[in-house]
This record gives sequence, structure tokens and C-alpha cells, in this order.
Amino acid sequence: MNPKDFEKSPAGRCIKTLKDYCAFVPNPLPPIIEYDDRLIKLLSDADRLLGELSGTGRLLKNPYLLISPYIRREAVSSSKIEGTQSSLSDLFFYEASEMKTPKILDVKEVYNYVQSMIQGIALLEKIPISTRLICELHKILMQGVRGEHSTPGELRMSQNWIGPPGCMLNEATFIPPPVEEMNASLSDWERYINSEPKEPILIQASLLHYQFETIHPFIDGNGRIGRLLITLFLCQKGSLTQPLLYLSEFFEKHRDDYYARLLAVSKIGDWKGWIEFFLRGVINMTKDALDTARKILALHDEYSQRINKAKRIPEIVHKLLDEIFTSPVVSVSVLTKNWDVSFNTLKSGVIKLQDLGIVKEVTGKRRNKLFASQALLDILIKK
Repeated sequence: MNPKDFEKSPAGRCIKTLKDYCAFVPNPLPPIIEYDDRLIKLLSDADRLLGELSGTGRLLKNPYLLISPYIRREAVSSSKIEGTQSSLSDLFFYEASEMKTPKILDVKEVYNYVQSMIQGIALLEKIPISTRLICELHKILMQGVRGEHSTPGELRMSQNWIGPPGCMLNEATFIPPPVEEMNASLSDWERYINSEPKEPILIQASLLHYQFETIHPFIDGNGRIGRLLITLFLCQKGSLTQPLLYLSEFFEKHRDDYYARLLAVSKIGDWKGWIEFFLRGVINMTKDALDTARKILALHDEYSQRINKAKRIPEIVHKLLDEIFTSPVVSVSVLTKNWDVSFNTLKSGVIKLQDLGIVKEVTGKRRNKLFASQALLDILIKK
């Protein structure tokens, strides 16, 4: 990290540490933001679409028909930014199976992300976004995966850095604040989140994401925690009635620009460039979420009508249909344990869904069979 690249930045300052390297310490939020016609238009469009998505969430009889698959799409995209190779199908098959160790090790990292988000949503009912909350999420995220040695659930006690894989500190692209300054910056970040800033909510979300990534309070896992906090923040502020908006897919598609925009804030104070990029992500992914919601709900209605027109439908079938829409791959034996329902009852329900063309067996095994809704998987994977 060349300190000359940051010496004129209004977003923070470079400091020289006792170990003779330079690190960047961000200024407390908020910065001065210049609003022009383009930024105002982006903000207006993003607000309108976010309101539409929030309204969709409010009207859902069973929000988990959308929440569950959306969280899993986010987990895959956010983890891909960090270099994992797991797909959405890999995750669904792992969750439905009884494997303790996935065939693809990256799946466990994605699975942990899902559990972190679910826990985060639950925790928001008890505590606001805070250092305590992010440590709870980090503990879940890093359990039993690469980086597990990096003190899961604990703020870092040593210097970290950002750069190409395997690079040393003196080769880093960016060096976050040392521990003492990190703690002070994190306190400022937490104070801003739980105050009543004058900036619009989406602007606040963009500022908070930049600030968290710049502080980098954990040895590992900062990117994933920072991205899931975007959705949790919008839920905390009431801008989302349900956690249905996720930006990692947009960030993953524009990964180089994502990193460049964050770095440009630190180097030259280009807040406007970062905020515009962030708002374009909100617009893009809100449109995607609304389109996916329409397709999922239409497919659910189609399958419900198919079931209602059929004869001799076991009572368990309707519950199984909702389960399939929260997780498109199911195992009779796993559901038997989770639901405390007899194996034969569940088997008869799944076979009926198979007869109706809603699911099909996908393993070819005699035992531990898995059944999947290919049509739903195609919507989620965008085939």
C-alpha cells in the first residue's frame, strides 16, 4: 500500500505504525455528499423499487416461500466473491442430504453464510446491529471452515491486510486501521448505525458498507459479514418488511468495479462514484427479486391448482409443497426426523407429488433418495 495514493483523501488518513508500515483510518461517518440530478434520479428509482419489493413482502401469506431461496442465492453469490466454487444446487443437495461432510468443501462455507443470515434476522428482534451482533454472526460464519483459526466471533487483535492471494503485508493493496484505531472506528460505525442520520436510508446503507469493509474488524470473513449487513440494516430501519433484497449477485458480476469503487473512496474520497454504483446494484437486484418473486409465486399457484384438482391427496402433500418451495431438494428420511412424522406418511406424500410431476427422484439410489423440483431450481438458477 503506497501512502502517497491516499495522502489527499478526504475519507480518512494514513498513519505510520510502530512497525513502520502505513495503514488507513477512515473518518467517522457521514461524509459530505454532493447530490446532482443523476444521483437524485438513481436514489428515487431505487427507493421506488425497494418500496415495491417491501410491499410484496408485506402481502405474502408465507414469506418463507421467497425468503429461504433468496437467502441461499445471496449466500452462493457472496461466497463466490471470496473464491468459493459451490453452486446453488450444491447447497440445496447438501442441506437435503444427511452428509456431515459435503463432497465439495466450499458448500460448508456457503451453508454457514445461510445460518448467519437466519440468525441475524432472528437477532434483530432482540438487539440492533452492533458489535455484539456482528461477532455472533462471524462465529457462525467461520465455524468449521477455512479461516476457522481466525478467532471466530472475536474482533481481530492483530493487523490484517487486503491484496492478491498469498501476498505479504508489504505487498498489500490496502491496510485497514491498526487494532486501537479499528476499535475506535468500529464504535463510530456502530454509533452512526443506531443514530438518526439525515441521509436517506439507502445512502446510509452504502456508507455503512464502505465503512465496515474499510475497518475490516475480523481476521477473515469481513466481506461476507459486510454484505449480509446491508439487508439486515434495511430490515432494521423498516425499509424492507422481509429480507428479500441481496446485492452480492450484482457485486459478484461486477467484482472488479466493486473493489475499485470501494478503494476509490479511500484514495480520493469518491463517495459519489461508490454510492451511484451501490444504487445501481439496488435497482438491478430489486428488479431481479420482483421478477423472481412473480415466477416463484406463479409456479406455487400452478402446483397448488394441480394438487387441488387431483384425487385422493394425502393431507401431508400441502405441507410438503411449501417445504419444497423453501428448499427445492428434499429427503423423506430427513423430513421424518425434522417433522416427527412417520416415514410412510411422508413417502406417500412425496410419491404423490412425483406422480403429479412436481418433483422427481434425482439420485437413482434405492435408499436415501432425494427429490427435487427442477422447475423451481431452474427459476432460482436462472436457466
